[in-house]
Amino acid sequence: MSSKQITHLYRSLLREVRLASKKPRATRNPVVVQQIRTLVDSSLSGNGNNTSAEKILIETRDFMRATRIHAELLQRYNPIHGMSEEERIKATARRVGLDTPVEFKGDKE
Repeated sequence: MSSKQITHLYRSLLREVRLASKKPRATRNPVVVQQIRTLVDSSLSGNGNNTSAEKILIETRDFMRATRIHAELLQRYNPIHGMSEEERIKATARRVGLDTPVEFKGDKE
């Protein structure tokens, strides 16, 4: 793989890390990016086993992309996914045109 292709792979992998992260950039763990950079450096230097490092980078990128797309599709086609039990019951009742009754909260003295 040429250095241009490895650079493109590195950037696409960093993009997937950014899109997969739920934390702001300043609070992310820098070890992940350092490990990716180490793999890219080993691929660019050409130390013997560079094809395995490239394969790891490609598989990691593809896995992260598939995971992100899977989560988006779950959210799109199953909107109650990830809700608590109470929220799920309310959403299901609203779907069929009903409202859940207001629960009585008595004095707790």
